[in-house]
Amino acid sequence: MTTFFHKPQAQKAALKMALYGPAGSGKTFTALLLAEGLAGHTGKRVAYIDTEYGTAFYGQAVAERATHPTAFDFDVLYTKSITQALDAVRGLDHATYGVPVIDSISHLWDAAIAAYRGKKTRADTIPLNGWASIKRPYKSLVHLLLASPLHVLICGRQGNDFAEDEATGELKNLGFKMRAEGETAYEPDVLVRLEAHKPGKKGTLVPTAVVEKDRTGVLAGKTIPWPAFDNLARPLLGLLGTTQAAPPTEDEVGVQDAEALARRDKEERQRSAELAGSFTARLEQAGTVADLQRIGGELTAAVKARMAQPDLERVRKAYGTRLPALKAPAANGSHEPGRNGT
Repeated sequence: MTTFFHKPQAQKAALKMALYGPAGSGKTFTALLLAEGLAGHTGKRVAYIDTEYGTAFYGQAVAERATHPTAFDFDVLYTKSITQALDAVRGLDHATYGVPVIDSISHLWDAAIAAYRGKKTRADTIPLNGWASIKRPYKSLVHLLLASPLHVLICGRQGNDFAEDEATGELKNLGFKMRAEGETAYEPDVLVRLEAHKPGKKGTLVPTAVVEKDRTGVLAGKTIPWPAFDNLARPLLGLLGTTQAAPPTEDEVGVQDAEALARRDKEERQRSAELAGSFTARLEQAGTVADLQRIGGELTAAVKARMAQPDLERVRKAYGTRLPALKAPAANGSHEPGRNGT
């Protein structure tokens, strides 16, 4: 018997974290703090894809900056192009870079939609079948990031999560979500919503991380002020393994399943034809009405369920053809030899 299951293994060698929040919540600064710590942990560099020039001041020293007045050390690509971001991630030198950062994934999702609309002569509502084309480059990017053996940080803008009230039919706000393709927030192992709190009327804004999801369970449900590498990333590194699982893409799984289902369909058709052939041959060789009825009685619901409809019709036709042939000699007063030749 084939064994499909096995003991769980540590198949995550890199941290995959998503950060989102409103303007001013500290997404870019927190991402740089995390990336700097992770880069120091790996001994490699940070590759930062910046869609809004949010890192412009962080590559230089600013003495007046209360936290981290020194310059951050990272390499940056300024782009809002989904294809350029995809090419950059696909071409990353893993010997040089250990931490790719996407900031923000919201703009790249917008770019994927804009690319589809750019092919059209009119900016009409996107048809249902158009979303597959829109999602293809975006999902390829997300898959590359999640399957890579590199630590990944994905930043996104905050949006409102609306749903229809079943009683009134009106839209109601359920809370917040990352503004991106709907499945994006489910993909990383850690999802953090950033907020900026002011403790008092004259207090300083305090960036705060609300951990909405943590598959390790270490940080789940926690609220962490002044999030940085030491309190948001370092506690999770000890749980990582040495091998990063690289699951297949949805397209690859689709092809694999389509081939497997085609093989199964072919095997089922072959078994159905063989089963129908066996019954048809026996029915055609039945020597008496009683023999014919006995063979017909073997066609239970379970047996019929194993046959394709055309094969089942072939068996029924064989029964219907043989029955009057067996009854005709009896009606004429003649005697048809039985199975024993009598």
